[in-house]
Amino acid sequence: MTVDFKNKKLIIFDFDGTLINSIPDLTLAVNKMLLHYNVSPLTIEEVTPFIGNGAMPLVKRALKKAMPNKELTDAFLEEAFTIYFSAYTAVTCDKTFMYPGVFDTLTKLDKKGYKMVICTNKPYSFIAPILEKLEIKHLFKSWIGEDSLTTKKPDAAPLLHLAKTQEVAIENCIMVGDSKNDILAAQNANMESIGVSYGYNYNENIADYNPTMVVDSFTDLEVLF
Repeated sequence: MTVDFKNKKLIIFDFDGTLINSIPDLTLAVNKMLLHYNVSPLTIEEVTPFIGNGAMPLVKRALKKAMPNKELTDAFLEEAFTIYFSAYTAVTCDKTFMYPGVFDTLTKLDKKGYKMVICTNKPYSFIAPILEKLEIKHLFKSWIGEDSLTTKKPDAAPLLHLAKTQEVAIENCIMVGDSKNDILAAQNANMESIGVSYGYNYNENIADYNPTMVVDSFTDLEVLF
């Protein structure tokens, strides 16, 4: 049986771990925050499983790892978050790069007439600068971040919002992402999903969350749409 998604009209992409690898810059920002507190830096391997739920969870997980004996009060977390946010603003797309085949595949999907949007748990203000730096902003109709609505993935609301604003029925939408948050959000929205196996996903196997399909390379999408 051949599986494809040619009936879809709207493709909702996750960002970090799906379209882009932002770990080098996220790790640098985390370590600039830790340096402020005279704490030893974390490695990329240590930071990677902390990514996916948004900026504050990343900060909190990094602090717990680097400062296990420190009481993480709300005031301390807010201060640390401000330092991290400023640091990441300064290096938002210094070493961030697209995964192999992303530009060409997005271009082909655009030429085929698919609407493409981004739904990420990254703060909204960082999305456009990265899209502009990587020269792919023109390929997307819209994007929302963790602070765009009152809830974020794995809640269904961001996906339902994008479907509604793009005027596409749920059955004609699909979510593509590397994280369990992407797959669970799609399931909560009664939407099909494609999991990419090369992303972050807390070092877990994306197939364990039962997406409609799993692909190992972004270019695999070309034959599915």
